[in-house]
Amino acid sequence: KSNVTRGCQLFRRTFDAVAASHAHVEKDYGYIDAFTQWLTRTPEFYDVVVTSNMFGDIATDLASVLQGGMGMAASGNIGDDHAFFEPVHGSAPKHAGQNKVNPIASINSVQMMLDWLARRSNDDDLLSVSKILDQSVAEHLKDGSSLTYDLGGTASCTDVGISIANRLAVHLKER
Repeated sequence: KSNVTRGCQLFRRTFDAVAASHAHVEKDYGYIDAFTQWLTRTPEFYDVVVTSNMFGDIATDLASVLQGGMGMAASGNIGDDHAFFEPVHGSAPKHAGQNKVNPIASINSVQMMLDWLARRSNDDDLLSVSKILDQSVAEHLKDGSSLTYDLGGTASCTDVGISIANRLAVHLKER
């Protein structure tokens, strides 16, 4: 909201300064209120979104609905030398100890991390494991027999984790 807040004006100036050294990368602008609307209507339009932490947090929570909710959505904060991966939902402390939270967002965060590490180190074996983990999650969801409450099922976190781990083990043995 560089049209209203000073912090966003600084963010915009900094973005423009950094973007100037990456002229080959196409850039576009949008205010968060309009952006959230565009994101839900045409998510395929976006490859990378650069935004402030607060707006990014809100936008990722909203966008998680496009892939099944916050129980499914992984998040990556990626810099030049370091990266940090976590579920969009964070630690979900209100559900601690209940064995009901969907573990797929955490598993997808691990998959995203493996993919980043593999590409960073040019490691084809690690990239293969990343793809196999992604495949195992996709197969689990397609099967649909073991889903947590957020996806309309009654399975526990442990049940879903074991199901995906078993699929992963089978695929890894096939390698």
